[in-house]
Amino acid sequence: MIVITKGQKINDRYEIIKSIGEGGMANVYLAQDTILDRKVAIKVLRGDLANDEKFIRRFQREALSASSLSHPNIVEMYDVGEDNGNHFIVMEYIEGKTLKQLLKKRGNLTVSEAVDIMLQLTDGIAHAHDSYIIHRDLKPQNIMIQEDGQIKITDFGIAMALNSTQLTQTNSVMGSVHYLPPEQASGKGATIKCDIYSMGILFYELLTGVLPFKGDNAVEIALKHMKEPLPSVRKQNANIPQSVENIILRATAKNPKNRYDDVKEMYQDLRVCLDPDVMNQERYVYKYPEHESEENKETIPTIKSKKPEKEEAKPKEEIEVDEEEDDDEKPEKSKLRIVIWSLFGLLTLLIIVLSCLFLPSFFKKVKDVEIPDVSGLSVIDAETVLHDSGFEVASETEKMVSAKYEAGLVVKTDPIAGRTVKEGTEITIYESIGEETYTVENFTGESVDAIQERLRKYEITVDIVKKSIEGVESIDGIEDMEALDDKTIIGQEPEEGTVLKKGEKVTLYVPDIFDKYPDFVNEQWTVSDVETFCSTYGISLQKKYQETSNYAPGSIIRQSREANTKIVSGATLVITIAKEMEKPSNTTDGDNNSGQSSDSTTDGSSSSSSSSSSDGV
Repeated sequence: MIVITKGQKINDRYEIIKSIGEGGMANVYLAQDTILDRKVAIKVLRGDLANDEKFIRRFQREALSASSLSHPNIVEMYDVGEDNGNHFIVMEYIEGKTLKQLLKKRGNLTVSEAVDIMLQLTDGIAHAHDSYIIHRDLKPQNIMIQEDGQIKITDFGIAMALNSTQLTQTNSVMGSVHYLPPEQASGKGATIKCDIYSMGILFYELLTGVLPFKGDNAVEIALKHMKEPLPSVRKQNANIPQSVENIILRATAKNPKNRYDDVKEMYQDLRVCLDPDVMNQERYVYKYPEHESEENKETIPTIKSKKPEKEEAKPKEEIEVDEEEDDDEKPEKSKLRIVIWSLFGLLTLLIIVLSCLFLPSFFKKVKDVEIPDVSGLSVIDAETVLHDSGFEVASETEKMVSAKYEAGLVVKTDPIAGRTVKEGTEITIYESIGEETYTVENFTGESVDAIQERLRKYEITVDIVKKSIEGVESIDGIEDMEALDDKTIIGQEPEEGTVLKKGEKVTLYVPDIFDKYPDFVNEQWTVSDVETFCSTYGISLQKKYQETSNYAPGSIIRQSREANTKIVSGATLVITIAKEMEKPSNTTDGDNNSGQSSDSTTDGSSSSSSSSSSDGV
C-alpha cells in the first residue's frame, strides 16, 4: 500500500489536506473534493484487510449498500473505490470527537446526557434496520459527537464487511469484543438483536465511564459476555433511576428472547425513562432463562462398552475367517472408486463445455464508463441519459426526501455520479418526494426536553419562553396544576395540525416557576429580608400590621403563601407584622369599640380587624 501524503490526490479527485486519525483497520484523512468543492473524510484500508480480496469485495458491496442510508444521525457515504492499491471510502466530514474521546475526557456522562445520546443512536440504528442493514460493530469509537450534541454513526461499510470475522483481526478485536453479544461470541450469525446488545453495553459505559467486562485477552472477555451477569449500574451510581437500569438489563440480556424485539421498542422506553411516573418502576425480570441451552439440554445416556481385561489370543481358524471377510469388502471399495472417478470425469467434461461457451465473452474487454450526473432531471430523462451512456437502469426507483429537488426529480444515483464503472452496470435512481414536512402535535403537558429532542430530528427550531401562570387555575391538557414544574409545556405556537418545513420555528411555553417560599415566621426573617427576597423573585409584597402581645414588635407573624409552595414570578405575597399594643383610651363609646384595633398597610391606609379573630388574618 502506497503512503498517503498531504497534497496527494485520490482517484484524481480527492486532494489530501491532513491525517485526522489512525486505526487498526484504516487511516482517516481530511480531503477536498475538487469536483463538488467540499471537505470530505476518506478512510483508506490498511494492514491485512487491504490485501484480503474476499474482504475487499464484501467491503465494497456493503459500503455501497450503506450509502443508501439517509438519516441525521448516520454519517453519509459518498464514494468507495480503489486507487493505486489503496482501497478507500469517502464519507461526510464531521467536525467533532468520538464518544470514546469524550468519555476519556469526562469519565462518565450525566443521566440526561446519556439518554439524549441513546435516543439519537437508537433512532439512527432503527432507520438502518428498516433498510435491512445491521451495523454489527457498535462502539464509542464508531460514534462521532458534534459541539451541538448531535451524534453521527460511522463505519457501516467496514463493520458489515468484517461481520463475525472481526475476532481474527488482532488490531481491532479488543475494541470490538467489549460490546460483542453472546450469540456472536459463540459463532452464530448477526441479527438486529446483536446491535441492541451492543447499544446496551454502550449505554452502561456512558453512565458509568467503565466497561462491564474486562480481561487480558479477547477470548476471556467474550466468555464473560456469555457467562457472567452484568454488574448493576445503580450500585455504582444510586442516582441512576431504575427505569434507566431496566433498559440496560433488557438490552444486554444474554438470551436474545429476553431482549427488545426491535430498536424502536428500546427508543420508546428511552423517551419516557426520565418521566417521574416511571423512574421508580420495579427492576426488570427476565421472562426466559438466560442460559436457555442449558435448560433445554436433553440427557443423553452414556453407553459403556465392556472392555476385556486381557485380550485373548485368537485361534488360527478365527484369524483366517476374518481375512476372508476382509476380502469380501474389497469389491465394495472398488465399486466406490469407480463411482468417484466417473463423477470426476463428468465434472471435467462439464467444465470444458462451460469454458467453450463463456470464456470468449469473459475475455471480451468491457469499457470503463463514468456515470453521468442526472440529478435535477426527471426520472424519464435520467433513464434516457443513463441508457445512452451504456448503463442498465433498475426497474424501481428509490424514494427519498430532498429540500433541493422537487418531487419527481432525480436526487442522486447509486453508484454515485462521477464514478468510473464497467459498461452495463445497473444504476439505481433516487427520486425526490419533496421537502420533508412535520405536522405539529399537541405538546401540552409533555416535557420540554423530550419535545425539543423530537423536533430537532425534523430540524425544527425551538424557542422556549417562560410564561407566568399567576391566577391561572386550570390549563387544558394539565391534570394536576400543583405538579407543574419549569419543564412542563403549558402552551405552544403554532397550534396542533400546523404543517412546518425544515428550519421553521415552534415556540414552547413553560411555567415561570423559580423556587419555593421559605418559612418567614419560624425562621424569623426580618421585614427587610422579605423585601429583598420579593425584589429578587419579582414578587409584589403587601404588609399588614397587627397589635399583639405574643410577638416582639416588627417580627413576622403570618404569611399568605405557605412555606415550601412554589414561587411564581408576578405573584402577590402578604405578610402580617407584629406591632405593640396601644393602651385603650377613655371614650364614651368604648363599649362599642372594645376589641377593635387599627392595622396599618404599606400605603398608609388602615383597615379594621377583630383581635379575637386575629389568628385567621
